[in-house]
Amino acid sequence: MEQRRLGTSSLSIPPLVFGGNVLGWSADEATSFKLLDQCVEAGLNTIDTADVYSRWVPGHQGGESETIIGRWLKKRGKRDDVKILTKCGMEMPGRGKGLSPAWIKQAIDESLKRLQTDYVDLYQLHGFDPNTPIDEALEALDAVVKSGKSRYVGVSNWMAHRLARALGRSEVKNLVRVDSVQPRYNLLFRTFERDLLPLCEEEGIAVIPYNPLAGGLLTGKHNRAAPPEQGTRFTVGRAGAMYQTRYWHEREFDTVEDLRSIAKDSGMSLATLSVRWVLSNGAITAPIIGASRPDQLADSLAAGEKGALPDDLKTKLDAMTSGWRAVDAER
Repeated sequence: MEQRRLGTSSLSIPPLVFGGNVLGWSADEATSFKLLDQCVEAGLNTIDTADVYSRWVPGHQGGESETIIGRWLKKRGKRDDVKILTKCGMEMPGRGKGLSPAWIKQAIDESLKRLQTDYVDLYQLHGFDPNTPIDEALEALDAVVKSGKSRYVGVSNWMAHRLARALGRSEVKNLVRVDSVQPRYNLLFRTFERDLLPLCEEEGIAVIPYNPLAGGLLTGKHNRAAPPEQGTRFTVGRAGAMYQTRYWHEREFDTVEDLRSIAKDSGMSLATLSVRWVLSNGAITAPIIGASRPDQLADSLAAGEKGALPDDLKTKLDAMTSGWRAVDAER
């Protein structure tokens, strides 16, 4: 796959990133290894995870995804062949939460231990912490980079005004610069086109969006007449309720049906169409794709190989889903 520059850094990544939040719950360890092998063989050599994955699953404590990736790295000897992205900030029961310097320092060490590596390529703040001044969080990230534990840093789930302030403060205080942001973005959620994406284009910030398939709704496999399938994002633990609040509504299902028709006429799956639409936005660096089984990766990998949509098709989809630019960002 082609390589794209991560913001203003020297790091290059493919146009798709594999999302490791499925590892350890919807994909057991053996299946996880197969998924990781498949991605690397296809040229998708960048893996995103977080310390908190998969705490939302009953009986899990967080760290399951990082642990599996670490075992895979050790068994395959692939560390020099892949880019590892991880995050901290969400609550780790009995360990810590937030973005205090003390917790960031502890969290990166714990992540590196689980990942069985000396460094990660990108370390990200997983959400905004109103209880920690931005300067303190940035100083902690600066120390992480200077210690060699991460090459670059980014943020996830930050609003535009907070990212803008972080950029300003890092410049004033001569601290490490935020090179990436992970927002939610797909055909059913376009809110961040109003401010965050233009800011990133202007400032040279890489955008690595998650949920390009809206938790699976944009695969077209879900049936509005039946309850959400057990074992999917719409049912597991606390995350299930969150995903239902985001996407399990009549309006979303109506849009999916309209999009399904366009995908069929265009000769591609709905999933491929949806990921290619995300890739067609010039502000996007690489969407995060996921799968619980190797066969589920095919449609997303096809999107990465085919790249951006034809202009006329993108314009049609933009017009059809323009209403989703007004969806509440907190939903």
